[in-house]
Amino acid sequence: MVDSSVTQLLNEQTVIPYLLSRDVIRNDAVVETLAGGVSNIVLAIHNDQSDLVLKQALPQLKTERLWFADQARAITEALGIEILHSITPHNVPELVDVDPNQFTLTMKRSPRSYLVWKAELLEGNISCQVGAELGRILATWHNFGFGNPEVQAKFPANNLFEQLRIWPFYRVIQDKYPDFHERIGLMISEIENEKLTLVHGDFSPKNILVNGQDETIVLDFEVMHVGNPVFDLGFLLAHLVCKAMRADNKIEKDAFRDTAQAFLRAYEAQSRNPISESLPNHVAIIALARVDGISPVNYLTITKQEELRSAMRKILSSESIDLMELFP
Repeated sequence: MVDSSVTQLLNEQTVIPYLLSRDVIRNDAVVETLAGGVSNIVLAIHNDQSDLVLKQALPQLKTERLWFADQARAITEALGIEILHSITPHNVPELVDVDPNQFTLTMKRSPRSYLVWKAELLEGNISCQVGAELGRILATWHNFGFGNPEVQAKFPANNLFEQLRIWPFYRVIQDKYPDFHERIGLMISEIENEKLTLVHGDFSPKNILVNGQDETIVLDFEVMHVGNPVFDLGFLLAHLVCKAMRADNKIEKDAFRDTAQAFLRAYEAQSRNPISESLPNHVAIIALARVDGISPVNYLTITKQEELRSAMRKILSSESIDLMELFP
């Protein structure tokens, strides 16, 4: 665990002197605190010469239950941004600076015309074309990492995936649902031990920006690692399942299902490796974690949460399941 006492946690008052000292900016600037999820300080910095976002990894995440994670994930994220920007420059921000001592990274800010996909989905703005675009992007990244030992070696084994994904999304649910302990254990083994390619690790609507032309920008690479690509697929689909469960009308529910299908079809059309047959189990486990895990979603009513639990338990009880049956 990192000793946070040696880390200067930045704020709106201290970030300008900090960036000036690193020659990232050369003049005073306007600073704005952005909503950055639970794991980072996120500050926007703007002047006539620069339009930037600085992220600083927190040693303790902002959740009700104690959740610690190594701040070195900021260095992992900077490396992920640098590599993936080089192969999909229109879909990944450009890295400007990284400070391994203060666990910060600074990148160019995305155009203001892009909106957070999570918010758009919750507003009912659901586009199959966005799903297809994301499938293409993810397959491009996974293909790049497959059979590429040189780039895989840049992401040595560490505890970040365990701290930020396996423990909160799998082990917590494994403990809460002892009837599925063995099956969840098999899913953990798959994503923990099968080192196949580069995995984003947080491929979620909250980390995806969209514009009116169905173009996308993907953010947040701090959990990037060498692992099993089924996790990225399962993570995105679980979020779509949760949002489909929230929807109150058939048109929206069908739109979420259609978006998921478009995502998978585009991925399969381009991916060099077949999708794991275990994908429905991963989706069900991660969806359960969104109501019974460390960081539950805030948009499902008590009734909808119970509906989700019932549906996902049914999936985990089945030997064979059609992935689309996860959608209400």
